Amino acid sequence: MASLADPITAGDSFISRIDPRIRLVCAAAITLPVAVLNIIDPAWIALATGIAFVFLARITLSNLLKRLCIINLFILFLWLFIPFSQPGEFSFSIGPFNATHEGISLALLISIKSNAIVLILMSLMGTIAIQDLGPAMQQLKIPNKLCHILLFTYRYIFVIHQEYTTMCRAMQARGFKPKTNTHTYRSYAWLVGMLLIKSWDRAERVHGAMRCRGFQGRFYTLAEFNTGLKDYIFLAASLLLALGLIFTELAHRGLI
Repeated sequence: MASLADPITAGDSFISRIDPRIRLVCAAAITLPVAVLNIIDPAWIALATGIAFVFLARITLSNLLKRLCIINLFILFLWLFIPFSQPGEFSFSIGPFNATHEGISLALLISIKSNAIVLILMSLMGTIAIQDLGPAMQQLKIPNKLCHILLFTYRYIFVIHQEYTTMCRAMQARGFKPKTNTHTYRSYAWLVGMLLIKSWDRAERVHGAMRCRGFQGRFYTLAEFNTGLKDYIFLAASLLLALGLIFTELAHRGLI
């Protein structure tokens, strides 16, 4: 099973010393306005903020690039369609397909916002140890069921993956070689079905064990969070940034 320790930082950092509850509030306060931006200038500010947070969190370059590659792989598909599907002023053409300035601007805006949100969430939430994330969410009055889903998902995703690896190894020991035929599709269907059955069976056993130990719908923890002056300063700066983004967006739409 993977370690519960923080996997993406290079060690102690300014961000890691901020109260996890403050980080959760800041992450929500900043990313929500970024997600609804329709103009590119504040999106660049959000991206610069995300980059600054990455440096403050001391996220290792390998982990940063690995996660950015995953998200930008999906964004790449948007660049294949949006510039050629948006009506507007002609920019260039590839064969029979004409790209427009509006389509390119929209694709660029989506790319900037997506990377900014990923960087901000990675810096503020991704650096919170999982054993602290659940209690922090509970203290922020987030519904207990959501906290439980998060913690159990993290805890047992590795167990399910181990079961999957064991079953795949057993199939290979019996001479299974995947091909593009009915036997392969049927074998993988059985694999998925057995994995679901094993997951359900383990969930029933875990639930029974928790009831035997007196579980009453809430996790109790010994973790203590201390909020100091630097935490409130960081919160105030994040809220000011969020308000600035909201003001800019409303002004662009002519609502203020």
